[in-house]
Amino acid sequence: MTMNPDVQLADALPEVAFDVDVVRQDFPALHQRVNDRPLVYLDNAATTHKPQQVIDALVRFYSQDNSNVHRGAHTLSDRATVQFEAARVALADFIHARASEEIVWTSGTTEGINLVAQCYGGSRLKAGDRILVSEMAHHSNIVPWQMVAERTGAEVVPIPVTALGEIDQAQYQALLDERVKIVAIGHVSNALGTINPVASMVEHAHAVGAVVLVDGAQAVGHWAVDMQALDCDFYVFSGHKMFGPTGIGVLYGRQDLLEAMPPYMGGGEMIESVSFSETVYNTLPYKFEAGTPNIADAIGLHAAVDYLGALDRVGAQRHEEQLLARADSMAADCEGLEMVGGAPNRTGVLSFNLQGAHPSDIGMLLDQQGVAVRTGHHCAQPIMDQLTRSGTVRASFSFYNTQEDVELLFAALAKATLFLQ
Repeated sequence: MTMNPDVQLADALPEVAFDVDVVRQDFPALHQRVNDRPLVYLDNAATTHKPQQVIDALVRFYSQDNSNVHRGAHTLSDRATVQFEAARVALADFIHARASEEIVWTSGTTEGINLVAQCYGGSRLKAGDRILVSEMAHHSNIVPWQMVAERTGAEVVPIPVTALGEIDQAQYQALLDERVKIVAIGHVSNALGTINPVASMVEHAHAVGAVVLVDGAQAVGHWAVDMQALDCDFYVFSGHKMFGPTGIGVLYGRQDLLEAMPPYMGGGEMIESVSFSETVYNTLPYKFEAGTPNIADAIGLHAAVDYLGALDRVGAQRHEEQLLARADSMAADCEGLEMVGGAPNRTGVLSFNLQGAHPSDIGMLLDQQGVAVRTGHHCAQPIMDQLTRSGTVRASFSFYNTQEDVELLFAALAKATLFLQ
């Protein structure tokens, strides 16, 4: 499987031993039985499980350091503030941002995209402007742009996708002209696993003066991302898809763009001073963080970043590639199974249907055998419509999955097929 230049640990990596059995010991949720079967968790594109180190960080904060940040005059508040801001610095380092001021805490990818759409798009777009959005985008990278377009008179234009589930680069470049002000693309398709050539797409967009937002929710859990190498203007992702807690996410934005944007919400923390005659907004990144922030989960996300930093990520990536290659091979030999998408440059996702069976029925039968997958349109209805599918079964892999998990998936599919005959 050939990876593209947007994957920072990509081509020509050396073979590295990766002990998945040792890694799995860090994830307590994996060691349980579901419907009297050992859990085979293949729904990682929806959310990943958490290592004990992340769980311990959350318990430690609530047990010892629970306090509000920045404004307290006591020891607990000082400790909470130090940990909270250390998490921001760690996330900046994790994605190679230029400064921690470029890291804005959000509730997740969805809020990050909405913030950019409303604060950047809402303050700059006008009638006649265009926003290019990939046809394979998650709904959270479509609907916010439609909302701001309706308000400003701009137009959302879909970027075509091929039958293999790849962005049509020739048509993308043909769409780029001076009317295009924003390009919104996913780093990896959550529905198909396609890895998009983000770096080159950013370069082409910048050539016509457009800014680029990248939805990185499906990328950050698989390999290292580098904001300076990608050169995108905004990058958003969620903690819970990279082994951290739910309810916390990151918006990376170029500092000059964030400085020029109006705040998203008003309230405490995002102000420097308030009077009825004038309110002065706070400096970055705080002007986008109104109210009490999600302190505990930011600290938990820091623990997830530390966990990934201590992991052999080269070996983990190779291991994931081997899992997907094995799944592709078994899928090709599975009678009645039709892969959906199937771009050669993919990560982590096997999306498929079984002839004559509804995806939700397959998902239920797999769950009865302890195999957890996702079924439906995966919040990506436009690409499902283009591929003439109402939905798919999606098995999605992470580095803690095993070759046995892949084999158990296909054994369970064989039993499901027999039941449905």
